[in-house]
Amino acid sequence: MRGVVPEALRAEDPREIAGYPLYARIGEGGMGTVYLSRSRGGQPVALKLVRAEYADSPAFRERFAREVAAGRRVSGYHLVPIVDHDAGAERPWLATRYVPGVPLDQVLETHGPLPMPAVLQLLACAAYALDAVHTAGVIHRDVKPANLLLAADGPWLLDFGIARAAGSATLTTAGRLIGTPRYMSPEHALGRRVTSASDVFALGLIAAVAATGRHPYGRGNPLAIATRIAATDVTPPTLDGVERPLLDVIRRCLTPDPAARPTAAAIAEHCAGAARRDVRDFTAWLPGPVATSVAIIETAFRALSLSEAPTAPVPPHLADAPTVRKVPATAPITVRDEEWQRRVRREP
Repeated sequence: MRGVVPEALRAEDPREIAGYPLYARIGEGGMGTVYLSRSRGGQPVALKLVRAEYADSPAFRERFAREVAAGRRVSGYHLVPIVDHDAGAERPWLATRYVPGVPLDQVLETHGPLPMPAVLQLLACAAYALDAVHTAGVIHRDVKPANLLLAADGPWLLDFGIARAAGSATLTTAGRLIGTPRYMSPEHALGRRVTSASDVFALGLIAAVAATGRHPYGRGNPLAIATRIAATDVTPPTLDGVERPLLDVIRRCLTPDPAARPTAAAIAEHCAGAARRDVRDFTAWLPGPVATSVAIIETAFRALSLSEAPTAPVPPHLADAPTVRKVPATAPITVRDEEWQRRVRREP
């Protein structure tokens, strides 16, 4: 889900889905298009309409229903909750609470790395959110900067488990790996069992990138980075530029042995203790340029009247709003097993 200034609906866009009026486009990615809508009680929601090619796959529908059901069990601090869905619709959809924020990947691309206090606060809150996910017996499996929204009231974690559903159409073909290579854990990259510790590894990667603007496993295409992650027991990550106390917790998150990694709760506690402010106080928590980007989205959102029919004219300044990138660079991809064996996979 992309967090950009709301964009006017296009001629081909629906105006309503299952009783939810659609007011604007707010995102587009590999799985579908996201629209701004409102609940029957008037609360703003982000409604994701799945692409038609996925809708034609019974395997996708089955996994989509299962993953959304698991996601709806999860609630907690700074998790964007799923409020409604329909896996049996002509085109499946799901609705979550709408958060007017900017995804972390866009923040880093536009403004560069965050200052240490903001990274500690981001890591603490994301870890609190992951702890709620894990406590509910769910593994996120796609923790990455694109799934962390930075808002005026803190960071918000999105899409727990939903990305797995996008690969279900190919799961009937044996031997395929699904995920986001740049933010995989070593065990995930090697095709082994994924656990909550895999989410913790990904969180460590995010913290390092947020603090330095550089990936700990270097540059290159996603598979090249995943190959280095898979070999982290031989070639550890480069953490130059990461200062203490953040360095200590990132090193623990990125240890090759899943059993040696801290829990999400332990990470949250460490960062909360290391921060020089209450990590739940979001007064001026974002750097000025980032706060301005968030404010622009909030202003555009307030300019839309969600009480009127969605066919009402969109405010003129939204017609020139930046369009959404079609598929984000960190979108999950499906890799054929023979290529993965050649480039990455190693025996235990």
